[in-house]
Amino acid sequence: MVGGLQTVVLGKAATEPWTAAEWVVPPEPGKLRFADMDLPDPVVHAVADLDFKYCTPIQAMVLPHALKGLNVAGRAQTGTGKTAAFLVSIFTQWMKNPRCMVPLAASPRALVIAPTRELVLQILKDAGVLGKYCPFRGVAVFGGMDYQRQRLDVQDGVLDLVVATPGRLLDYLGQKVLRLDMVETLIIDEADRMLDMGFIPDVKRIIRHLPPRERRQTLLFSATLDESVMRLASEWMPDPVVLHAEPEKMTADSLEQVVWPVTSAEKFTVLYNLIRRSPEERILVFVNRRDEAESVGRALRRAGISCDYLSGDLDQRVRLRVLESFRGATTKVVVATDVAGRGLHIADIRYVVNYDLPYEADDYVHRIGRTGRAGAVGTAIAFACEDESFILPEIEKSMGCALRYEQPDPTMFEPVPDRPVRVGVKPEPPAAEAPVTQDPGPESTPASDKPSEPSAG
Repeated sequence: MVGGLQTVVLGKAATEPWTAAEWVVPPEPGKLRFADMDLPDPVVHAVADLDFKYCTPIQAMVLPHALKGLNVAGRAQTGTGKTAAFLVSIFTQWMKNPRCMVPLAASPRALVIAPTRELVLQILKDAGVLGKYCPFRGVAVFGGMDYQRQRLDVQDGVLDLVVATPGRLLDYLGQKVLRLDMVETLIIDEADRMLDMGFIPDVKRIIRHLPPRERRQTLLFSATLDESVMRLASEWMPDPVVLHAEPEKMTADSLEQVVWPVTSAEKFTVLYNLIRRSPEERILVFVNRRDEAESVGRALRRAGISCDYLSGDLDQRVRLRVLESFRGATTKVVVATDVAGRGLHIADIRYVVNYDLPYEADDYVHRIGRTGRAGAVGTAIAFACEDESFILPEIEKSMGCALRYEQPDPTMFEPVPDRPVRVGVKPEPPAAEAPVTQDPGPESTPASDKPSEPSAG
């Protein structure tokens, strides 16, 4: 899936005959191999193509239960491999148990509900990779764009997998565009975030369209399994297997963390110099508010830095364009709110910069998890100014370790030049730029960046 494609047709034929016996993975103490499970050859082939030799902790916990058709409530952070766990499970069950009757159009076998459009598209993209040798079709359903196109995709023949945000899905259900009475497996991803975003009433309405909970498998994933999440789990599934995967290990050798004490007036200067010294690196900068994402992004452009900004109030087409440009390294720097904190899987992000420390300690974990992924080297830098440093003890408590504090190199405080020095762009003559101001002066009016979705999509 490229560029936000919203449907995947799986079942690509292998170029040469292939069997799981050809894939030799040496055993390692304490690790579960994908080859240790009774997975069909088409599923194992896709896993082998990805070089996924050993299960991550959440995969090793979930797969043995999910493959038996049991209900699971799993605690897992974004980026731990939970998406692959539930996709491998449902593809395996489908390969072993083909439909016993002629399938109806727009009647999927599995439904995945996720809180954001970006996560929906990422899950469908992963489905296209993990299921590329399986004869299935999947569709993304989400609000904000392409209403008629998605409707046509849903109705275009046999449908196996739907990945959806709640609002647009409810709209299609109300119009009888889609039916869910044949769903065998329900996956609810990031249940804690859907609670925070007020989506739970919508999810409950969706579940009423599904077979009774005793006649379907339900998998629920959440970064926390607190009382409110477990209350939902007990309501949506009988006798779940409750699994607690440890949070992402953020002290891994591949991820360096450092806190730079700077004043609020110094933050933009330090950020500019960091970017200027790393022109070939992908850098993701987190701020707390939508208006600040735009303000800092525009100030970097005025200073000669080629960058984009990303927030929940941008048009969906713009958000997808920004993400694809960042993924393809056409854009090296993106300034984002927490809309990019989860569900963003982009390889080789070298630096994550917490320009603003987050309001919640858990958001720090999600933010820095965008770098140092899959063994790649990454650095997470947090700017600790006089207005936000109070959250640091809570972050350290949540992480279970002390953060390293050090003063930035003195050269990081070199003034932003009055004439832009073009960074991250080709040397063609640039278009006329507005005069540079030293202070980005984020035009701040307090604004929450809870990503929202219109009720009808």
